[in-house]
Amino acid sequence: MVRTARSRGLRIPVLLMGYYNPLLQYKEDKMLRDAREAGVNGFIMVDLPPEEAIRFRDLCRKEGLSYVPLIAPATSDSRMKLLCKIADSFIYVVSRMGVTGATGKLSKGLPELLARVHSYSGNIPTALGFGISTREHFLKVQEISEGAVIGSQIITVLGEAPAGQRVQKIEEYCTSITGRKVERNTEPEPLTREVGLTEALAHAQEPTNAQVDEVVANDKKSGASLVDQLEALNVTGDQAAMPARFGEFGGQYVPESLMDNLLELEAREDLNHTGSHKINNALGQVLLARRLGKTRIIAETGAGQHGVATATVCAKFGMECVIYMGAEDVRRQALNVFRIKLLGAKVVAVEAGSRTLRDAVNEALRAWVVHLDTTHYVIGSAIGPHPFPTIVRTLQSVIGEETKEQMQKLTGRLPDAVVACVGGGSNAVGMFYPFTKDPSVRLLGVEAGGDGTDTARHSATLSHGSKGVLHGVRTYILQNEDGQIADTHSISAGLDYPGVGPELSSWKDQSRAQFIAATDAQALQGFRLITELEGIIPALESSHAVFGAVELAKTMKKGENIVLNLSGRGDKDVQSVADALPEIGPKIGWDLRF
Repeated sequence: MVRTARSRGLRIPVLLMGYYNPLLQYKEDKMLRDAREAGVNGFIMVDLPPEEAIRFRDLCRKEGLSYVPLIAPATSDSRMKLLCKIADSFIYVVSRMGVTGATGKLSKGLPELLARVHSYSGNIPTALGFGISTREHFLKVQEISEGAVIGSQIITVLGEAPAGQRVQKIEEYCTSITGRKVERNTEPEPLTREVGLTEALAHAQEPTNAQVDEVVANDKKSGASLVDQLEALNVTGDQAAMPARFGEFGGQYVPESLMDNLLELEAREDLNHTGSHKINNALGQVLLARRLGKTRIIAETGAGQHGVATATVCAKFGMECVIYMGAEDVRRQALNVFRIKLLGAKVVAVEAGSRTLRDAVNEALRAWVVHLDTTHYVIGSAIGPHPFPTIVRTLQSVIGEETKEQMQKLTGRLPDAVVACVGGGSNAVGMFYPFTKDPSVRLLGVEAGGDGTDTARHSATLSHGSKGVLHGVRTYILQNEDGQIADTHSISAGLDYPGVGPELSSWKDQSRAQFIAATDAQALQGFRLITELEGIIPALESSHAVFGAVELAKTMKKGENIVLNLSGRGDKDVQSVADALPEIGPKIGWDLRF
């Protein structure tokens, strides 16, 4: 596109603005080289942590390109100081948290925000964006900033312009905003690699959006917030400027019975209040939110267990609670939806995208950054930007700590293997973490193989994914060659997610943990086995781990012990099993007619 524009006579500098993951998949060096050759002058990468931004800025410099840092109202002073230091042309300041778009008014806190930025930026100019659409806005902005960025309103003008009049309407609009007649320079000018403020401002276009309300549908596509993943977290402290890492990951970006010479023990998280391990994290994070002075809680949920746990704790403490849930998960987890509403929480169905957990996380993040002052996002899995993976792992590690203590009492030694299901990774990271420094303990995670990992309908991220960035964290994800996130499938709503926690990714690369996939049919085999032989109805998520534990047991020796983490109970899944049996039952020899 840029190359075509240059060939048609475009002379002003051009900036590319977007998220890091597509660039990562394209390969950074190749992208910068190809961009420079096409006539690009610089980049605004909206979700790079500071340490990554410094490295990326250096790569840009080698190619003669500019890197423009982005600063938001929630950016801490320590992080702001660091970002200002690496600016080499100008600094892009967004006027508010949340999604972009014209709103008709500007924030009252802008003078204070720009004063903070200027105190660190020295002679580097700033450009203010988000919500600027009128001459009145333009005049107010020029009092506090060296430039104004208008994106959404220009897109609106282009969209409303009659055929053949787009250029004229844009010229008229820009003249009305600036009070200056737009003059076209017909003389050819040499291209320059030195990006100045005036040349670059109008080319940092912003995505269109729609505000999430009760239901987010595909025909109301929300533009991802430019700051909803990393900037929203940086409110205080120097540590926030350098998000935690797990190696290169993280950042703020069974048909047969067990043999009788083996002992299988179950970590019964299904016996917890609300029916799963999710209460461990929900209780801890709500207490944290209260200490932070928040009065409102939002959360995402897939299988509904995290939604129920969060709603339960909010009911206990009298806090407002809103749960975001994919519309497909609302359908297949209707019982948990009703439980959430019984507990006094509000459920928002997300119709966008694949209508599953990924989309619920998207909308929860977008909604959260708009209300940072009153709202805490109780994320349910070990995903998202720092510090969420560390918070969730710390709170869920009670599973592994209790298991170690109880195994010592029961057997006098550590288990030989520990098995857990893996979706986003909350129960697995909680079970595995206390054992990571015990090399004698084998760690096995079982992912959702869906219809089979030889198809596109699965959620086996660690088994068949690649490295990328999703929901503010660098980890393994399911994506195509262009870095676009793939749709996923699993019979279990809680495992139906295209990413995984960064710490699990680091254990994979270190070969500290092994990850396999169980298909929907194999998960139902696990569900049937433990139900008929142990009298325990497991969650479909846990059923994947049951199958994996049985398969692992076939390879182990006499006297060796396995601990299976039973992450949740299966009351919620009985209808899903009944719905799946007509198709899958004949394949696994399970004829359960009633």
